[in-house]
Amino acid sequence: MRKVIITGASGFVGVNLTDYLKVDYKILALSARYISMQRFDLGAEIIIHLSGKAHDLKKVSKPQDYYDANFELTKQLFDAFLESKAKVFIFMSTVKAVADNIEGRMTEEITADPKTHYGISKRQAEEYILSKSLPIDKRVFILRPCMIHGIGNKGNLNLLYQLVAKGLPWPLGGFTNKRSFLSIENLCFIIKELLENSKIPSGIYNISDDVSLSPNELIKIIAISLNKKELVWNVNPSLIKSFAKLGDFLYLPLNSERLQKLTENYVVSNDKLIEAIGKPLPIESKEGLLKTFKSFKK
Repeated sequence: MRKVIITGASGFVGVNLTDYLKVDYKILALSARYISMQRFDLGAEIIIHLSGKAHDLKKVSKPQDYYDANFELTKQLFDAFLESKAKVFIFMSTVKAVADNIEGRMTEEITADPKTHYGISKRQAEEYILSKSLPIDKRVFILRPCMIHGIGNKGNLNLLYQLVAKGLPWPLGGFTNKRSFLSIENLCFIIKELLENSKIPSGIYNISDDVSLSPNELIKIIAISLNKKELVWNVNPSLIKSFAKLGDFLYLPLNSERLQKLTENYVVSNDKLIEAIGKPLPIESKEGLLKTFKSFKK
């Protein structure tokens, strides 16, 4: 049984991935944080590096925290991988390493221009990995997932869920933006395919479900999960934007920044990945989200 080292194994992705792989692989959880000059002895054939620092919604983290956790630690682990007998290295990056806002569909060819410390630190880690010459017997994958969801992780989707659960209307029905999501089941399936199919070439891969969805469609899926009727108000977008500007001055729950996040498009293309693995994803977008929302009731 091949050994797999997983950093960040106690997190949402790590727990699900461990459960998914443990039948066929021996999983070794590695608790890792950046310490200057430290070295790792990687006694496994496969390294899956999930550990890192994500967005700090409370905005209390120092910028250096991101660079230590996402860039410096990745450098140390990747250097150890290159010096070891390990054959596969998977780095969990993010679409935010490319851009916070995009026009059209995000592909792997888009020039990266991250704006946050989170995105910049992940991009620096990507660049470091790509700068190293790779031995012919090793494979390296940089994965850029969009918003990951699944049983056990409510995340930002919980805000929408609570709105519908309380019977409140969704007032942004007049906006037609779409976003990509990623079921944890699809992510685990993809990672296992990368491990087992040696013909898949090294490189950067965007990771998302096949179909992007609008907030109105999310509201409908949530309502189905609750056996309720969705309540969507098609308020004129111009009126909503004016109200949001008022919120900037009165410190209301809806302000311009929050409205931008709720109504922006963020569609991620997974075409390169699907072509590489040569198989369809096991869970359809709406099916995966419905399973996630149903789990919120428990």
